[in-house]
Amino acid sequence: MDALHSTHPFEEHLTEDLGQSGLIKVSAHSRSTAVAGAIAGVIREHHRAEIQAIGAGAVYQTVKAIAIARNYLAEEYTITGIPIFTEVMINGQERTAIRFIMEGTAC
Repeated sequence: MDALHSTHPFEEHLTEDLGQSGLIKVSAHSRSTAVAGAIAGVIREHHRAEIQAIGAGAVYQTVKAIAIARNYLAEEYTITGIPIFTEVMINGQERTAIRFIMEGTAC
């Protein structure tokens, strides 16, 4: 396992625990406010969320959404997260995605 694609302990259990409903997939065309609302909703329900982005535009929208979600949750939770690289299959091709593993801690 190389450093670029190392597995973080969160990655091993998060999607499994939340099911696919806990995985928020973001594209370059996603509205950052809508993604932020989804992040806030999943964190309120599960206290953690996983966001997946492929490509620079999608990563940009994700980072904006995380900042907005932080404001949405400011009175309830402090959110922290880590970005990790992961491999996903799309149309039979392996692609590198960035997953943002976010956890909410009650204020």
